[in-house]
Formats: sequence, C-alpha cells, structure tokens
Amino acid sequence: MREIGIGVVGGGYMGKAHSVAMAAVGAVFDTAFRPRLEVICATSDDSAERYRRAYGFARGTGDWRSLVTNPKVEAVVIASPQETHRAIAELAFSLGKPVFCEKPLGASLDDSLAMVAAAESSGCVNMVGFNYIRTPASQYARALVANGEIGRVTWFRGEHTEDFGADPDAPAHWRNFGQSNGTMGDLSPHMINAALALIGPISRLSADIDTVFKTRPSPDGPKAVTNDDIGQFMCRFANGAMGHLSFSRVSTGRKMGYAYEITGTKGAIRFDQEDQNSLWLYKTDDPAGQRGFRRILTGPDHPDYLPFCQGPGHGTGYQDQIIIEARDFLLSIQKGTSLWPTFRDGLEVSRVIAAAHASHASGHWVDL
Repeated sequence: MREIGIGVVGGGYMGKAHSVAMAAVGAVFDTAFRPRLEVICATSDDSAERYRRAYGFARGTGDWRSLVTNPKVEAVVIASPQETHRAIAELAFSLGKPVFCEKPLGASLDDSLAMVAAAESSGCVNMVGFNYIRTPASQYARALVANGEIGRVTWFRGEHTEDFGADPDAPAHWRNFGQSNGTMGDLSPHMINAALALIGPISRLSADIDTVFKTRPSPDGPKAVTNDDIGQFMCRFANGAMGHLSFSRVSTGRKMGYAYEITGTKGAIRFDQEDQNSLWLYKTDDPAGQRGFRRILTGPDHPDYLPFCQGPGHGTGYQDQIIIEARDFLLSIQKGTSLWPTFRDGLEVSRVIAAAHASHASGHWVDL
C-alpha cells in the first residue's frame, strides 16, 4: 500500500463529491494507492479553509497554482468551472502530474484539443469524469450490448433532462451566461458520452438548439440569457444505427432525467437514472406468452456493486459513482496507463457538441 497526495481544485458540489470519494475509495475497493488529502482550492482562502476543515485536507488555498505546484500534491482533481480546466491541466501536465478532470473536458473544442495535446505529450495519466455511465446498471447495459445480447443495435434514444431552470421567474444565475454553461455545455456531455460508450462513434448529426426563457430577472432589471436552455439532434452512428438525443434544463418535473432506450434485433434495453438501480430488458427469444420488459434489480452479480453492498436490490447511489471513478483513477496511476474515459474520450464528446452547434447555425446535417 502506497500513499498518494491528492489536490482537489474546487470545493463546492463536485469538489465535495471527489473529496469524499478520495477519502473512502481505499476502504471500499482496497486500492493499492491510498489517497492522502493534501490540498483543496476554492475561490478564496476563507472558503478554502472552510472546505479544508469539513473534508479533512491538510491545507487549503485560494490559488490553484499553489495547489498544482505543491510537491506534496502528486495527482490533481479538477472540479472547478469548465473555463478553468485548460490552464490547470496544462500546468499539472508540465510538472508530470496525473489529472482527473470533471466533464466537460474544456470550455470549447479548442480547449479540449489543447488539453489532449498537453496530456499526450506529457505521457501523464489522464481521465475525464463521466460518472453516470458507471452505475452498475449502465455498466451491465454496456456489457449486454457489447456481447450481442440484444442483437444488432438499430436505434438509440437518449436524454439528459432536468428542471432546475424551469421557473421563468427564477433570478439570473451564472449558468445563464456563456456558451459553455448552457445546456449543451453542461448537461449534454453526459448523454453524448453514454451514446458513444453504449453504441459507438457518431458519424453525422442534425441539431436544433433554443433558449426558452430569453431573459431572467435581476436586481437591475431583466438580463438577457446568453446560452441555451434546450437542445436536440438526430444522428447516425458509425455502425449504422439511428439515434436521437435531447437535453434540457427546463424539463418541468424531471430531476435527474438521464435516460436511454436501446433497440436491437434480438431485444431492447431501457434505463432511467431516477431509478438507477434498475435496468429493463426485453428479449425476443422469451416464450411468446412471457415477452415483455422485465426489471432487473442490480446486485452483487453486476459490475462494481459488491464492494458497496452484499445485498441484491439494496442499491448504490450518486456518491458511489464518484468512488468508482476514484478507484479507476488510482488504478491508472498504479499501472502507469490511462483508463477509459481518457482526455481523448472527452475530446470526442467535445467534437459532437461543436458539430451540434455548427449544425444548428447552418440548418444542415454535419459530418463528424
């Protein structure tokens, strides 16, 4: 067992999730590398100190550069806004430090390209945080598709829909400004990643993107929203399957609408993250009188379930997905080779998003 010093940039929503994961991963998975919570960075020294005490880090800082350059920080977790990702990653790679970066990889396609170049030229371990695809149910779905259990895939429908922006009277928020903070920058990466993981590369698409609420109230009067609330695209996958993906932050009633349907020549699969411990499977070779979607409750026989719980149907949760990511990141460092999803996998998601914006702007299909 070897200790490894971890630095986490960002102390809020995802910063907490990754800090908790690093503290727990050794006990859950008995990892060879055991994280030592060395430095946490926030937007100010005061907030960093608050997070340091809450999460158990040795020190806190309001300067991400001091975190990255600290010799006791041997691996960096980026859990800060996407416009900060590139500079942090490039500095870490220049110092030979492995990097785990929350999705999306970069705030733009150019950022993502530069981050992949920095990662690959440095030879450092790199990974992108697409946590939802790591539920035991979705890992099992990937295996079913890969093993041909539902035959040749002909159709994929995926959505990532939430309602945190559904109230037109909700005040202006940082999420309402800047393309990278819109729905295509914020929510779409998760489901695009799922489509690529489950079905394979997308070869062409036709997209439509919209801002449902053009202004938001503020103390100084209505402020113009500068990014998108909703988006969708039709697509063709490289394997010939057709698809439709949709994304919304104004989907009234949806809290965690990360859901997909996969249709094959021998069966079909359904999944909804709001019921993340269930997978629905239809098989055409069932007896005629018994054909129908059957609910499979995840349990110890499914990927990465047993380390958390020995009881079938007891379930795993959101934080467990982040712990699974931490295990894979540590395993990558131990082996000295990057495991899926790498920065290059994150770049492929960025390419699809850029193609969707280009398609919407032109009104035409776009080849990838």
